[in-house]
Amino acid sequence: MSNSETLQLAKTLLERPSITPADEGCQQVLGDRLKSLGFELESMIFEDTTNLWARLGQGKPVLCFAGHTDVVPPGDPSDWSFPPFQPTEHEGYLYGRGAADMKGSLAAMIVAVERYLKQVDEPPFDIAFLITSDEEGPFINGTKRVMETLESRNEKITWCIVGEPSSTEQLGDVVKNGRRGSLSGSLSVIGVQGHVAYPHLAENPVHSAANALAELTQTRWDDGNEFFPPTTFQVSNIHAGTGAGNVIPGRLDIEFNFRFSTESTSTQLQQRVETILDAHNLNYQLNWKLNGPAFLTAQGLLINKVQCAIKRVCGYPTKLSTAGGTSDGRFIAPTGAELIELGPVNATIHKVDECVKITDLDTLTDVYQAILEEMSV
Repeated sequence: MSNSETLQLAKTLLERPSITPADEGCQQVLGDRLKSLGFELESMIFEDTTNLWARLGQGKPVLCFAGHTDVVPPGDPSDWSFPPFQPTEHEGYLYGRGAADMKGSLAAMIVAVERYLKQVDEPPFDIAFLITSDEEGPFINGTKRVMETLESRNEKITWCIVGEPSSTEQLGDVVKNGRRGSLSGSLSVIGVQGHVAYPHLAENPVHSAANALAELTQTRWDDGNEFFPPTTFQVSNIHAGTGAGNVIPGRLDIEFNFRFSTESTSTQLQQRVETILDAHNLNYQLNWKLNGPAFLTAQGLLINKVQCAIKRVCGYPTKLSTAGGTSDGRFIAPTGAELIELGPVNATIHKVDECVKITDLDTLTDVYQAILEEMSV
């Protein structure tokens, strides 16, 4: 059994069933460790969500570690090899909901900062932690609200390391330096309900919308760029009709989503969709929801230092990627911060028997500490 500081802290966090938006005292555990290091703690509670903003120092550029204590529901515990909220070591892995996403990262961040501060008299930058319990849920009262608060008082994050599980085959092989934007649309095409035997007395919205929908699915929205694939459009839900086979529907409801690159903006995409719908003379209602803008951190100080740290600790280079879904980085990067995501292997996240290799927790701690050291020179 390992005596690793990171492992022990991770287990303390894992035994708390912090299903979104519950924190279940995780931030108290982390805050106590940070307070003993001299961090000033600020608990930001918005509605049902608890957030922690902790900062060491005032007035210097800010290096921030960001993460979340909330986890997705485990499902039926009987499907798990071990109870999901009873952290278990087995054959070199630590099992438990949140082991990889992302309580293991939080534990590694805390221990890395503790070790770093023991070897420096005064860091050349302020160190901060932004921890939320709203990343896996509606993402309304978590990092988004914290960033709005920080921006309102002109408190800026210069560099940010998000502990999302970015690795694919081995720890540190992939670092996320951006994410595609996510834009959702709820489209209702209005027709006139009627009997299928009397189509001249009705207007079928499925027929009316067919050509427009075909054009939307065949449109090339952009060509992507060096970091992003082309923007994609996908229909996720579609419904019309009453269930009866002899009734022409009076309404067609369509849910769709864009995952977009930095070559397109949400405004441009909305305008292009509405232009297509208008060109087909549809009677429609359309509501938009921007889940997050596309963001990208180009090659610069933070990425250079992170690449050096991973090479130094792991012995191999890392690959930059913008693949995957959204993360809370979408609320931090637009404020001007250089941001990357670096965490454990993501093979088991959100799955039954979520786990992380125990040695990876220690390696991740070493990488985070090495980043702090590299940023200091």
